[in-house]
Amino acid sequence: MPPTLASLLRTSALKLTVLAGGDRLDAAVRWVHTSELDDPTPYLEGGELLLTTGLKLGTDADALREYVYRLADAGVVGLGFGVGLGHDSVPEPLVSAAEERGLPLLRVPRPTPFIAISKAVSAAIAADQYKAVTAGLEAQRELTRAALAPDGTGALLSRLAAHLDGWAALYDASGAVVAASPDWAGRRAARLGGEIERLRARPAPASAAVAGPGGADDRVEIQSLGTGRHPRGFLAVGTAERLDTSARYVVHAAVALLTLSLEQSRTLQDAERRFGAALLRMLLAGETGHARTVAGRRYGTLLERPVRVLIAEAARRPDKGEHGDPAVALALLAEQAEAAGARSAEPLLASLDGPRLTVLAADGGGVLAACAEHVEAAEVLAAGLSAAAPADEVPAAGSQAERALAVAHRRSRALVEHDEVGAGSILPLLGDDAVKAFAEGLLRPLRDHDATSRGDLVKSLRAWLSRHGQWDAAAADLGVHRHTLRYRMRRVEEILGRSLDDPDVRMELWLALKSEG
Repeated sequence: MPPTLASLLRTSALKLTVLAGGDRLDAAVRWVHTSELDDPTPYLEGGELLLTTGLKLGTDADALREYVYRLADAGVVGLGFGVGLGHDSVPEPLVSAAEERGLPLLRVPRPTPFIAISKAVSAAIAADQYKAVTAGLEAQRELTRAALAPDGTGALLSRLAAHLDGWAALYDASGAVVAASPDWAGRRAARLGGEIERLRARPAPASAAVAGPGGADDRVEIQSLGTGRHPRGFLAVGTAERLDTSARYVVHAAVALLTLSLEQSRTLQDAERRFGAALLRMLLAGETGHARTVAGRRYGTLLERPVRVLIAEAARRPDKGEHGDPAVALALLAEQAEAAGARSAEPLLASLDGPRLTVLAADGGGVLAACAEHVEAAEVLAAGLSAAAPADEVPAAGSQAERALAVAHRRSRALVEHDEVGAGSILPLLGDDAVKAFAEGLLRPLRDHDATSRGDLVKSLRAWLSRHGQWDAAAADLGVHRHTLRYRMRRVEEILGRSLDDPDVRMELWLALKSEG
């Protein structure tokens, strides 16, 4: 512990006596300062024991009272008054003012030099710092041993929480709680999502100190982990009091060990990602047998269960630039997928290839749910999700995801599932400019005919197609004889140079008519 006024009083060689403020002697002394100025406060930082002989103070009660109040307002923890030089005894108004303000006042006898008090405080501060460093080194050794245990992260957090007499929690890059100690701390740590999100926006290393979540009395400090631009994780510690020097050594040691662990695993993680991406490409190419052989047991039963394919890329909405960088959002989506897989012990395959992310995961699992949630919240991404399919049908699932993604872009949606596309209507897709241009070109000869001649070919064609080629019903709708309608349909064929007996021609004409409303 740092020196206090009480510890100085217990130093018999100093022969100090308490004259006022005896109930505040446990205040820590940060330093000793000697001054004979009547206002030394411009040269103080707070936390000092101020020593004076009172040469310029005089005996005026009001002046002495103002002097004491200035010192107390400046954060001085105590006043040592040396007698035998300017004053034979400590002035009574000074004692009264100190008692009134609650400022500890110490009488320093003539034989005790001020330098002796300074040396005592300096030695005590040095001893406290040495003790903190020694304790910190021992804590580092303990944390290092814990980090080398089979459950290195959990053991390290447990030792860290014990050293701090508080709690500790580790988060992944997405801000999800990976581990916490003690066990109850996980719930408290999970409520710091907003603080983690703000810290994520700052390059690592960065830190923040906040009040305990949910009205808790503890004080929380959060440190980002990693050496790159984007944090690879976060460490939060909660304690009842502000961290002292020794505790900070312990926290810094934990940050260093966790960062080292994350950075050392980066190469392995990158290699595993490349392996998974290559395996995913094999599955999408239809090489299921080779993929099973290469995967072995590494991905558990992933290839034995129904899976889905999700494809995400930057949204093509005009306002997407207002909400962030799509490349960053895609990278974070990949991290969210990995984090969700780690939490639920779900294997997955992912490939981040330039501006596109492809994810293959088990149907109904937490990975795809986390991906969908992130895409919806990101505001700068669009994604398509396939229907569930066995591993042998992954190529078809990939095509489904592609088509669903195209619909998401067309409809300015964040996420579209293939089942939703199949259950919907094709008519909204006819609003595309390319489809409208095709319809206009296909029907223009008929409209030009109707504008200059009699016959109402476009109206007659619509009626005939809507009645599935039934002459009597279509003629009745138009109010003409069926022979008149037959003549008009022959004119349609002549003008377009296409046969209405061809179902593809009838389909194109009907879609062209529908696209124009």
